[in-house]
Amino acid sequence: MSYTLRRHSVVLNGHRTSISVEDQFWNQLRIIADSRSCSINALITAIDSSRVGTLSSAIRLFVLEDTLEKASHLKAS
Repeated sequence: MSYTLRRHSVVLNGHRTSISVEDQFWNQLRIIADSRSCSINALITAIDSSRVGTLSSAIRLFVLEDTLEKASHLKAS
């Protein structure tokens, strides 16, 4: 399995910055943003406001936590 790390430009609090995350995490982040009816920039801003460590790591952990939460709901059904 191949993992490609890519830089993505985002706007946080009116400032342009870039983050590096694997395509798989970025694609899942887009799905989460769509499911919450918000932009990817708004979702990343929310992640940024409560992060510890780097933004890239915070995004990966956010996606992991969201995935685990959805999986636990499926098991409970």
